[in-house]
Amino acid sequence: MKITTRGAGALMAAALLGLTGCAGGGTDNEAPPAAPETSAAPETSAMPETSTMPTAGESSAAAGSVDLKTADSSLGEIVVDGKGMTVYYFTKDEKDSGVSSCTGDCIVAWPPVLTESDVPKVEGVTAKIGTIETPEGKKQVTIDGMPIYLWQKDTKPGDVTGQGVNEVWYVVAPDGTMIR
Repeated sequence: MKITTRGAGALMAAALLGLTGCAGGGTDNEAPPAAPETSAAPETSAMPETSTMPTAGESSAAAGSVDLKTADSSLGEIVVDGKGMTVYYFTKDEKDSGVSSCTGDCIVAWPPVLTESDVPKVEGVTAKIGTIETPEGKKQVTIDGMPIYLWQKDTKPGDVTGQGVNEVWYVVAPDGTMIR
């Protein structure tokens, strides 16, 4: 069967459309609805092509750099990952339980902050730092016994668009306090 360039493009477009339809799924921990948009600019995609967000198996900090540090934001001084992306607590997690309550579709919208080290490197964070094991065997960073996450809609350092989503996601202060 001979496929023309135009035909190949149409097949690729159809395949991509089919794949985007698979993004949903019903689990007990579905991703919360998106926070209200604050910009009048139209959204062109759910995730920018040049995102600084790690994928499910990727560490949020490059080798040799810090895992967590502090940054000034519109909410005051907060904890960010090694790339400057805001980290969040999930209020449905239980302190010192050793597990994350964010699974399934939730983990897609709120990827865990991962590290390669048993002792994450930090700058300016005074809270107790640790790790728990994810179901995939990765190390998720914890602050004061609570797992921490990134928000897929934060696309650049300084974004805090996950703050208060569904009244269960909150930014973390350097001393481990949940900023409400």
